Amino acid sequence: MKRLLLLTATCFSLFAFSQQNVRLKNKDRKRDVELITTEGNIFLRLYDSTPLHRDNFLRLVKSHYYDSILFHRVIKNFMIQAGDPNSKNAAAGQPLGNGGPRYTIPAEFRTTIFHKRGVLAAAREGDDVNPLKASSASQFYIVQGKTFTDKQIDSIEVVRLHGYKIPAQQRTVYETIGGTPQLDQNYTVFGEVVSGMDVVDKIASEQTSKGQDRDRPLRDVRIIKAKLVKRKRH
Repeated sequence: MKRLLLLTATCFSLFAFSQQNVRLKNKDRKRDVELITTEGNIFLRLYDSTPLHRDNFLRLVKSHYYDSILFHRVIKNFMIQAGDPNSKNAAAGQPLGNGGPRYTIPAEFRTTIFHKRGVLAAAREGDDVNPLKASSASQFYIVQGKTFTDKQIDSIEVVRLHGYKIPAQQRTVYETIGGTPQLDQNYTVFGEVVSGMDVVDKIASEQTSKGQDRDRPLRDVRIIKAKLVKRKRH
């Protein structure tokens, strides 16, 4: 499997954004995020155990940062990625993935939070330039994933996770529900889909480019609007 880089930030967006100017209210942290997309709606619940990522994402949503942004990188049985502001008016065939605010979020790894199917996580630059694994300010991905065998997880622990042992309960989830265990403790997970995984699956099945804009859907899949909504039982 080729080396995974969810974000290669060799340049920055011209649309600099100061998220510190957006104030959060206590009630904002008790709301879910609704992504209204061209393929349907996805509801996200952010984790209180990753407060830096939670508050950053909430501020971006409140500022309408994600409105009109594309899912610019889609890999079936893996994940769907968005958050590059340069994608809003991108021409067909234009490579994307380098845009975003000029700051990063410190990693918030938690042994109890893992890359099961449906989680929300932050993209980042590679280890060679980002040894502390700090997250991109705006680019995120939602895991579609796939199921793994016990033997495959053993191999991932050695080859991809450098000896990190995935707990037994989490192994069971990867073997039955699925996910992307190869990303554990390397990318910060900070929320999950509470409704709309059928939309995630639909987006993940889009035909994508094999050209210089590799993995970009051939037709635009857009977040029309992202907004905070009252939590419901899904």
